[in-house]
Amino acid sequence: MRCFSFRGAALAAALLCSSLGAQAALFEDEEARRAILDLRQRVEAMRVASEQRQNDENAQLRRSLLDLQTQIEQMRADMQRMTGQNEQLTRTISDLQKVQTDLDDKLKKSEPAKVSVDGREFNADPREKADFDAALGVFRGGQFAQAQTAFADFVKRYPQSGYNASALFWLGNAQYATRNYNEAIANFRSMLSLAPDHAKAPEAVLSIANCQIELKDTRAARQTLQDLTKAYPQSEAAQAGRERLARLR
Repeated sequence: MRCFSFRGAALAAALLCSSLGAQAALFEDEEARRAILDLRQRVEAMRVASEQRQNDENAQLRRSLLDLQTQIEQMRADMQRMTGQNEQLTRTISDLQKVQTDLDDKLKKSEPAKVSVDGREFNADPREKADFDAALGVFRGGQFAQAQTAFADFVKRYPQSGYNASALFWLGNAQYATRNYNEAIANFRSMLSLAPDHAKAPEAVLSIANCQIELKDTRAARQTLQDLTKAYPQSEAAQAGRERLARLR
C-alpha cells in the first residue's frame, strides 16, 4: 500500500511537472507570438511612415519641379519680352541715327561754304549762292530785263553778301543792255565804291564811259576814260579806254 502511494505520488508529481512544463511552453509561445505581432506592427508602422515620408518627399519634389518649371517659363517670357524690347530699341536707335544723318546733311547743305567769284573768296549760304548763280544764268541766257530784276532782288535780299560787288556789276550790264543808262551808271559806281580792287573794276569804269557816250555826255565820258587809264593802267579795259578816248578827240 505504501509502495502504491509512493508510486502514485511520484506519478502525480511527474504529471504535475509535465503540466507545469506544458504551461511554461505555452506561455513562452504566447510571448513569442506577441513579440512577433509587436514586431510586425512596428515594421508596418515604420513601412507606413516611410511610405508617407516618401510620398511627402515626392509631393514636395513635384511642387519644387513645378515651381522651377514656372520660373523657367517666366524667365523665358521675360527673355522674349527683353528680346522684343531690344529689337524695338535697335530699330529706334536706327531710326534716330537716320534722322540725325538727315539733319546733319540738311545742316551741311544750309551751312555757309567758301566760294570764289571774280578772284574773291568769301563764305556764302547755299541759298545765296544758288540765287546768284540763277541770276547770272538768266543774264547769260540773254534775258536782260529778267536779269536786271533778278540781280536787283539779290542785292536787296542779301545786303551783306560777298557776291554784291559782282551782282552790282552784272546788274549794271543788264541795265546797259536794256538802255537804262543812268541806272547802270549808278550801280557801276556803287560797285566801285564797294570794291575798288575788284577784278572787274576796270570793266565797270569802262562801262560807265560807254553809258555816258550813249547819253551823248562826251565830256563826262572823256573824263571817265582818263580816270580809267590812270587808275588801272595795265588792264585790258584801260587799253580799250585809250582807244575809245582817241576816237572821242
